[in-house]
Amino acid sequence: MRRVFCAVLVVFASVTGTAPAAGTRITVAKSEFGPMLWGPKRQAIYVFQRDGFKRSRCSGACAKAWPPVYTAGKPVAGTGARKSLLGTIRRGGRLQVTYRGRPLYYYAHEGPGEVRCHNVDLNGGLWWVIGADGKRRP
Repeated sequence: MRRVFCAVLVVFASVTGTAPAAGTRITVAKSEFGPMLWGPKRQAIYVFQRDGFKRSRCSGACAKAWPPVYTAGKPVAGTGARKSLLGTIRRGGRLQVTYRGRPLYYYAHEGPGEVRCHNVDLNGGLWWVIGADGKRRP
């Protein structure tokens, strides 16, 4: 019975075209602050001082300036990132990527390869880039 059920699931998935959603790839690369996390389009990734473990405190105007790093599936550890530190939290029906339990964000006014807001106090707290260990960079 179990084999038949598994076979039915495989056939159903291939007929409907449903496959697991691709997750957002997080990598570690060089910056002026040392190795840090980057998004898939080489956009700097930040954490917010006021956030708790697996809890975001950035919403409204804050979330417009600091868009959450969302994922459609399980986040993917790219070069240098640690798979064991990646996770997600639910945010308004979507999945926000976390690293070492901290929600991740981009800064809306940066282009690829730019890091403008490390150790900057905006929207009620400090914003930091983080390294492969999940700790803020100096």
